[in-house]
Amino acid sequence: MFLHCDMLLHSVISTNSLWARSQRPIFPSLFRCLCKSTKAFTSVSSFEGSCVDEDCNDFLPWLGNKAGGEISSLLSIGKSAYGRALYATKDIQTGDCLLKVPYSTQLAPDNLPPEIACLLGDEVGDVAKVALLILYEKHLGKKSEWAPYISRLPLLMEMHSSVFWSDEELEMIRQSALYEETLKQKKQIEKDFLAVQLVSDDFPEQFQHITLQDFTYAYGLVTSRAWVSSRGVSMIPFADFLNHDGTSDSYVLSDAGRQHSEVIADRDFAPGDEVLIRYGKFSNATLLLDFGFTVSCNRYDQVRVELNVPQHDALYTQKLEILGRDRTPRIKDDNEFTYYENSFTVKKVGGGSRWGKGIPQSLRAFARIMACDSQQELHDLAKEAAENDGRLARKPLKNKSRELAAHQLLLSEMSRLIKDHDEHIKSRAPTPPTLREKSALRQKLALDLLSGELRVLKSASAWLESYCSRL
Repeated sequence: MFLHCDMLLHSVISTNSLWARSQRPIFPSLFRCLCKSTKAFTSVSSFEGSCVDEDCNDFLPWLGNKAGGEISSLLSIGKSAYGRALYATKDIQTGDCLLKVPYSTQLAPDNLPPEIACLLGDEVGDVAKVALLILYEKHLGKKSEWAPYISRLPLLMEMHSSVFWSDEELEMIRQSALYEETLKQKKQIEKDFLAVQLVSDDFPEQFQHITLQDFTYAYGLVTSRAWVSSRGVSMIPFADFLNHDGTSDSYVLSDAGRQHSEVIADRDFAPGDEVLIRYGKFSNATLLLDFGFTVSCNRYDQVRVELNVPQHDALYTQKLEILGRDRTPRIKDDNEFTYYENSFTVKKVGGGSRWGKGIPQSLRAFARIMACDSQQELHDLAKEAAENDGRLARKPLKNKSRELAAHQLLLSEMSRLIKDHDEHIKSRAPTPPTLREKSALRQKLALDLLSGELRVLKSASAWLESYCSRL
């Protein structure tokens, strides 16, 4: 059980009365609660066998009053091994509406005071704006109309997204594309911080002194908990207590016409069952970057593979030219990070896959270009692309020796990555019993990440070996 949905940056906007699946992370980016919270809470409702916190029975009444109506009669807020969670208070049938949260009770950029919002330029995105809003409301303390929600957000010490990791901890994942992506996100946070700091400094009474750590904390809350709807990036109280199950078909849905978000049950639940949704089809790299958790044996794991034409290649210039002109188009992946033109997303290849589904055709095309050793071969490939659908080297090369060389090149790269991942995993010393809980957890997250990528690489390598043997 984990937390997260198709969060922020992959947004789907609903128009009129049409329903749209809200998307969670803001980055090509849940175990938002992979942290053990000390402030789990419940609604007024209680049920036998639930693990509840009697001190927090005020939350749903507060939210209901703010919404002007009941948010849910089927769910109660409790605690699980991973933090806050929602549980069924009565029998729930497939298709039942689990909760309904009006836009008016969601925190979005337009909740910022106008005098502050007008000073934020277009270079400041919605994520940064909502992060600033959280800091604004947090500073108000009990005077904030959102205090019952703000006070129950995770503490900094409970957050494990990779942007909160130390340099030493990040070394544990250097073999993964997540390492570079984390550094990129940290730079983006620093850039946004400088922009909002200029604004917050003009309102010392509302913000006091915001530090980079303060802003990074608020930023992490948004990337791990917010959703995107027609209103923009929004924090949805109560809905963001739902934990993640990769097999669930329930999502947060938003309706711009009716101005609310809701969740529909994808299965039956009995009283006391934890109710779960799917945050999205995210790899462990994305889950760890945005939400701070991983999933063991994650079916959506993937690996970034980079290929480069060697500069000593006699056809270096010609190959770069044809690749730049007739590159095979790639389908965008919701899980994909901001990869470069020479990087490719490899997913797990099934043992019985005849066509190597999971290894992008664009990657195999790149390898075929690299395997060419004459201008005539390059010319023939360009001509074939022009006479067909325009995609370069999408079919096996007619010269079987060249086709074999291309796939042996890929196999060699997979083998190198397998060796690097395997050695790095084995080099990690067993977690000492005396290691602090946070450090032990992050070691486990790093191991899950690299082990998942290793499984993907081995599946791709096995298919390539089989393909080469058939040639």
